[in-house]
Amino acid sequence: MSGSIERTGSHEIPPPTAKLSLTTLTAMVVGSMVGAGVFSLPSRFAQETGVAGALIAWAIAGTGMLMLAFVFQSLAVRRPDLDAGVYAYAKAGFGEYLGFFSAFGYWASACVGNVTYWVLIMSTIGAVWPALGDGDTLLAAVLSTLGLWGFFLLIRRGVKEATAINRVVTVAKIVPILVFVVIALFYFDAGVFADNFAGADYAGSLFNQVRGTMLATVFVFLGVEGASVYSRHAKRRADVGRATVLGFLSVFAVFASVTVVSYGIMPMGEIAELRQPSMAGVLEHAVGTWGKVFISVGLIVSVLGAYLAWTLMAAEVLFVAAKDEDMPRFLGRSSGDDVPVPALMMTTLLSQLVLIVTLFSDDAFNFALDLTSALSLIPFLLAAAFALKTGLRPDERTAGGAVTGREITVAAVATGYTAFLLFAAGLKFVLVSFIVYAPATLLFVKARREQGRPLFSPRELIICAVSVAGAVLGVVALAVGWISL
Repeated sequence: MSGSIERTGSHEIPPPTAKLSLTTLTAMVVGSMVGAGVFSLPSRFAQETGVAGALIAWAIAGTGMLMLAFVFQSLAVRRPDLDAGVYAYAKAGFGEYLGFFSAFGYWASACVGNVTYWVLIMSTIGAVWPALGDGDTLLAAVLSTLGLWGFFLLIRRGVKEATAINRVVTVAKIVPILVFVVIALFYFDAGVFADNFAGADYAGSLFNQVRGTMLATVFVFLGVEGASVYSRHAKRRADVGRATVLGFLSVFAVFASVTVVSYGIMPMGEIAELRQPSMAGVLEHAVGTWGKVFISVGLIVSVLGAYLAWTLMAAEVLFVAAKDEDMPRFLGRSSGDDVPVPALMMTTLLSQLVLIVTLFSDDAFNFALDLTSALSLIPFLLAAAFALKTGLRPDERTAGGAVTGREITVAAVATGYTAFLLFAAGLKFVLVSFIVYAPATLLFVKARREQGRPLFSPRELIICAVSVAGAVLGVVALAVGWISL
């Protein structure tokens, strides 16, 4: 890949004259979705449910996320004037303030997700260096902090073209996962699988079991919208939707396989107690120490590369929003090497803050994972609702002919699914999300003042009041112990 590079997301892409093929777009979706989450799936699911609940959970998550993938497919065709994906859809459908919230939530989700990478790396090394614990000790936080700011300095110097790194990372992601599935099938014990089918006594009702897995499935599917970021660079507009669906189905098959085959290796109670990355523990049980080392090395390489990619993406979200005048102007500045330094600084600072918060959490990794998922839900919900609105009330900007009943049904199911996810997240993570969202309004106010515009419309003022009230309630709930991290 040569020539100038334009930054529009978590990967480098060619300039507009170079058009991306269906294969390349599909690879982008797969690369965006396969990250740290898959390495944690066995334990995360075993803590909540058995085989039956896992199958139901993946069926619900697969159907819901497939509908969301179809939504992005439809919007790529119906609204070809919108090229920035989730953020653009929220703004076009529901106004600048909710568009701002979508951009901020997507950015904050990426920042918190980056913290899970460092926690998982420290937990992995903690298996041989106990002082790091499960990635939640003070020493782990200090080393993670050094990593955060080391990457900041690296990227600030202009390290954007990561083609070689991405190739290595892609191999490091896919090979260990496929090897894990194949070996797990070879050592699969039908008796153990049958004992794990109904779930353990601690799992509770089947409904609660399934509900408990929902945020984990959202986390691993983050990136399903990846191809929409690159829509204007596709050879054919329809390829954006096809790549989204093909990439999703490929990754869904891998994620579900990793979860289900693990139940045939160990009792679910033992899987639930494994340290993260639990995939390493399951493989160690099957083949010995080399399996744990194999998965651990692959994870560290994969996660470091993913951290670089998602840090660039997070900074880019703020940068593009600032260029669209939805964020303060200072976030739209870039260095001579075309690095958005102020946006990169804010990205690193939020990740640092969340890293400190994890020290006070009972389970640092799962807390960061669940918060990442919860923050992403509002952007996804607004995108799905915009697709439904486009179907029910198309206007002159709606391309592609008459909207079909199938498209409306898909958008309605995707909207219902993302709304259900907010319920599944529970009051705790909804309130914590408000604590993150509400202060962000200061950035919106600053942007409006720079433009000499009224701060809020009446509708925006209501939305602001709701977010602030939710944040205040969240702070009170934490202070008096109604909820805990």
